[in-house]
Amino acid sequence: MYDIIGDVHGHYDLLVKLLKKLGYQSKEGHYYNPNRKVVFTGDIINRGPQIRQTVSLVRAMVEKGAAYAVMGNHELNAILYHTVDKSGKSLRKKLLRYKLPLLKTIQAYDKEPGELKETIKWFRQLPLYLDLGEIRVVHGAWSDKGIQTVSQFMNGESRLKKSFIRTYLNNDELSTSVNTLIKGEEMFMPKDLLVKDDRGLIQRSFRIKWWEPMRGKTFYDAGFGNRFLLPKYTIPLELVPEIAPYDTEAPPVFVGHYCLENKPLIYNGNVCCIDTCITRTGHLAAYRWNGEQKLNAENIITI
Repeated sequence: MYDIIGDVHGHYDLLVKLLKKLGYQSKEGHYYNPNRKVVFTGDIINRGPQIRQTVSLVRAMVEKGAAYAVMGNHELNAILYHTVDKSGKSLRKKLLRYKLPLLKTIQAYDKEPGELKETIKWFRQLPLYLDLGEIRVVHGAWSDKGIQTVSQFMNGESRLKKSFIRTYLNNDELSTSVNTLIKGEEMFMPKDLLVKDDRGLIQRSFRIKWWEPMRGKTFYDAGFGNRFLLPKYTIPLELVPEIAPYDTEAPPVFVGHYCLENKPLIYNGNVCCIDTCITRTGHLAAYRWNGEQKLNAENIITI
């Protein structure tokens, strides 16, 4: 049985409290439960005050067989920012917009460059998704098409090789597939629709409820996990993305990423976003899965 834990973002103390509440015991630098296993939904770095400790604990649990973890968009950004080729040249330009979200992580390893290098290598071993048979876990959105494309480019490898990263940066098909799994599905705004966030910045795209059909929905009803208001008029058909909704009979799927505050965490009975926006709310949550096909809100444990 599994305990799926949402985005931790460097909040080590809260993670330890949650693990203890879930019945996990401390052992040789990690936590374990002989009858259960944790699954982390990604985004274990950035934002929080104890990033190195958090990475160390999650990594130890994964390597000791007490947990699984999938890659989040923050881990992917760290990989893209720090990975270099044989000549020492970065695979992606180190632009400020890529560095800013990583500042706390960079500072956390400021005196331990060797440890940071090893951490990035470990991030590259994290899977982009997990299909555990009875449940599925992915950071952003489950996409059969995206998984098929990623599998073809992975070519049987279990980690992100530099050649894969280089292809991701230069191949639209692969980058779209990876981004769907890691960041979810997004829609572009119509050119004549002006939407600003609370900072006054114009937003040109928005996250959507990838598990539901989009036809006939309003922008407001289609949006999910956005920090700005969308209008309540119907999306023009020519803008509706061609995505396959998640089958209500498919295995339960758990995601993080969307930073939900005071919103339901379970959708359609088999989709659960377990990211409770820890940095804003101070809450960390887990879903205690006990074999049920239809997810139950009573199984969500929050501290």
